[in-house]
Amino acid sequence: MNVFNPWEVKGDIDYGKLIKTFGVEELPNIDDLPIQFRNNLLFRRKIIFAHRGFGQIINSVKNKNSFVMMTGLMPTGKFHIGHMLVAQQMIFYQSLGAKLYIAVADIEAYNARNQSLTDSRNIAVEQYIKNYIALGLKPENIEIYFQSDRSKHKEKSNTYYRLQNILARHVTFNEFRAVYGGISPGKMLSALLQAADMLHPMLKEFEGMVPVVVPVGIDQDPHIRLARDIASRCKEFQFKELCSTYHLFMPGLSGGKMSSSDPNSFIALTDTPQEAEKKIKKYAFSGGKDTIEEHRKYGGNPNIDVSFQYLKYFFEPDDKRLAEIYENYKSGKLLSGELKQILIEKMSMFLEHHHKELAKAERYLDRYI
Repeated sequence: MNVFNPWEVKGDIDYGKLIKTFGVEELPNIDDLPIQFRNNLLFRRKIIFAHRGFGQIINSVKNKNSFVMMTGLMPTGKFHIGHMLVAQQMIFYQSLGAKLYIAVADIEAYNARNQSLTDSRNIAVEQYIKNYIALGLKPENIEIYFQSDRSKHKEKSNTYYRLQNILARHVTFNEFRAVYGGISPGKMLSALLQAADMLHPMLKEFEGMVPVVVPVGIDQDPHIRLARDIASRCKEFQFKELCSTYHLFMPGLSGGKMSSSDPNSFIALTDTPQEAEKKIKKYAFSGGKDTIEEHRKYGGNPNIDVSFQYLKYFFEPDDKRLAEIYENYKSGKLLSGELKQILIEKMSMFLEHHHKELAKAERYLDRYI
């Protein structure tokens, strides 16, 4: 049975159907975007594939105007390569001059997962923020905050929590149910707090009336729609229309959705190269045929092969080399084991470098939080 909502995704994913169902737009042709986007792997390879209102961000980049990238992290489980999708976008937008707002969803973790605020803080710092730093996130032009403790500045903190309460007046239970299906008080509170997270950078106590882009997987679009709808009805504050981009789901090792609760479905950025190699060899779903003879004759399917997908998302930056791997695998010239070995070598180099940077991250933490 297919399940598709912000809290659970099961079954086949038809992105074309989701674009029509949710009413999002496909991104413009890559050649029509500014050079910075054409040079970015995630945009160039259409891993970021759809949007709402992204023209505001394109214009801000072209005209060198201020804008915000807002995102959040759920402080549960290990930081894995699936989380790198948003982390790489943080680093990219920061390089374009965006102000970054990163919300640690400790209140949502408390309500939805019964996790203490102390545990959420420790996980956020040790698993997420340190990895962001190691990946290249800069301490300039960034605010990382906890939902339970927005700011030490009284005016900012009061405005943030006041916004959440005022937004509650502009939405009904029936609207929650229409957007989310099944709904609970905890989910309603989380949705309102997320709306406040996305909208509050536009308030005068923060950045003022600047465009805000929120990069998400398309399963999170109900949160975006609700925030945009509430903002349009809220007369107590003025907002620009919220922008969003949507990226493909990065498959788990077995080919399904990556799950933080299943350590064999992902490679953590704290895994050693040897651990990553074992996982790839044992669990990475193959698009190859059952025998070498069949594979040589009929070829493999790189579109469902997890090793190829990981190269496409992160680990093979050269488009020509990626196309060569694609054709060799599809023709049967390249075997599944050989494709896995290419990924293993690339990922081992990445992890070795990342672990060195991770060891340095501790000394810089106080510049971020």
